[in-house]
Amino acid sequence: MSVSVSCRALGKVYASRTGDVEALSPVDLEIAAGEFVVLIGPSGCGKTTLLRILGGLQQASSGTMKLVPSADGRQSVGFVYQAANLLPWLSVEDNVALPLRLRGLRKADRLARARSLCGQVGLAGFEARWPRELSGGMQQRAAIARAMADDPALLLMDEPFGALDALTRTRMNQELERLWLATGATVVLVTHSITEAVMLADRIVLMSPRPGRVQAIVDVSFERPRRPALEGSASFQAIAGDLRRMLGEET
Repeated sequence: MSVSVSCRALGKVYASRTGDVEALSPVDLEIAAGEFVVLIGPSGCGKTTLLRILGGLQQASSGTMKLVPSADGRQSVGFVYQAANLLPWLSVEDNVALPLRLRGLRKADRLARARSLCGQVGLAGFEARWPRELSGGMQQRAAIARAMADDPALLLMDEPFGALDALTRTRMNQELERLWLATGATVVLVTHSITEAVMLADRIVLMSPRPGRVQAIVDVSFERPRRPALEGSASFQAIAGDLRRMLGEET
């Protein structure tokens, strides 16, 4: 289950006390169903704004954005942010099951789904723990499981691993790729890490400084699943080097 995404001449302007701020210049972007797309670019270039428009959390000022569902007709959206935002008074499994609780699913079914997802993200045995008892990486695992609870067609991720140490971040990249391959969801990830972008993406969308626009799109065709050793290859470093040069030219 997945959706395709179509953005045509998408623009966003914010009003401020000192005048209008153009966050997004007309953006044209097509994302295929089941594709893993990564957005990179300098700080303040509109990556998060674009992500929020895709998720329906903000309205564009101009242009159109469409989610086209696959044959099953569903187009639900899941979100993961840099902060896990787990509810401290709920157990791990209850946090994961929260979207299903809000949807009215009966308790036995939602807990069964939550426990299954906890197992998939490496939290088996921690279902009854409180969020404060988890490490930062484990909290993000729970946040990803919660985002996947309703089997989203589109998963939007805003710097989900930015606060983690390098080793944990590498492991979480592998876990995310594994989950994506298993579910077939369409994923759009925002990151400042070029290494993370090249490791995860089918395509990398490089955005310009504000007002954000699509500056370049880079295809990444490495075989999956991708292992950490790939980072040391000449082809990986060539793509990463090209992206760094393009970012340097823009900044």
